[in-house]
Amino acid sequence: MRLLIGNKNYSTWSMRPWLVLKHFAIPFSEEFAPLSGEKWQENLQDRSPSGKVPVLFDGDLVVTETIAIIEYIADIHPHKPVWPADIASRALARAASAEMHAGFTALRNAAPMNLRASHPGRIDYAEIKTDLRRLEVLWGELLARSAGPYLFGSFSAADAMFAPVAARIRTYDLPVSTLTKNYVEAIYDLPAFKEWHEEALKESWIVEQDEIDYIQGKTK
Repeated sequence: MRLLIGNKNYSTWSMRPWLVLKHFAIPFSEEFAPLSGEKWQENLQDRSPSGKVPVLFDGDLVVTETIAIIEYIADIHPHKPVWPADIASRALARAASAEMHAGFTALRNAAPMNLRASHPGRIDYAEIKTDLRRLEVLWGELLARSAGPYLFGSFSAADAMFAPVAARIRTYDLPVSTLTKNYVEAIYDLPAFKEWHEEALKESWIVEQDEIDYIQGKTK
């Protein structure tokens, strides 16, 4: 099984299935497709049917889209607790993951993941307040239900889906509650996340369109 990913410093969608595979000790090989540089888009089109990352290759099967990859991993490793065992918790975990996949657009657009950076105060709260409020409610309800430290007690695919948001909160020092800050710390304490983070810090590539100066320059 092979997982094609983008730059670890920036690629939120690549991070998610990678964390699932790493945390649950599922064997896989990792392949890298840079998201910048000469003809990077053409090169990615040659390697990915969708022209995007991540892509999972398992024999002749090619799976695109992060949630589909995670679901496939869960299907072929049914004894791994990729999703919560309890049917109600599993439904809530999938609902939260789907909401992350389709929502929080203002936060994602205004505050790109950048694990190497520290930009406190760079994000206009007015642009992201609705997303942050929803995040506080969603995480708060799930953490109250599970007693933490992760959304469903133990780490699951739902936490992998929200890990890039935790990174955004840290990078931009976003104004969040103590409960949310503690959840962010739990994500950063996860060994799989630590490994991804450490490798991201070693990268030298710069993806200009994912840098905050570029994004804010476009909107001025």
